[in-house]
Amino acid sequence: MKLVILIKLLEKAMKDEIKKGRYFLGAKQAMNSMKNSKLMVITQSVPDEKAKKIQEEAKSNNVPILNFEGSSVTLGKLCGLHFRVSAISLDSLSDTNTKAILKDYETK
Repeated sequence: MKLVILIKLLEKAMKDEIKKGRYFLGAKQAMNSMKNSKLMVITQSVPDEKAKKIQEEAKSNNVPILNFEGSSVTLGKLCGLHFRVSAISLDSLSDTNTKAILKDYETK
């Protein structure tokens, strides 16, 4: 049940950010936008070396990172997009939404 709530919360947050235009897609662009990011979501599709770089960059910029356990196809669908999304950086997500997503993710 917690997983369903987490996915719905994450889906709504990502779709809202996409509507606002306050996001970056793909590992490279998301990493370059890290300074302005409120939350970084990466999938298992990101190669280990690239994922490690993203995690280090996120840590140095105090950006929370969510390791999405689904595929890039699943993340793309959650974003409401018709293509794969290996990583997404959300730039204007509220602190409340960020904390709720991370809390639900940690307790799933």
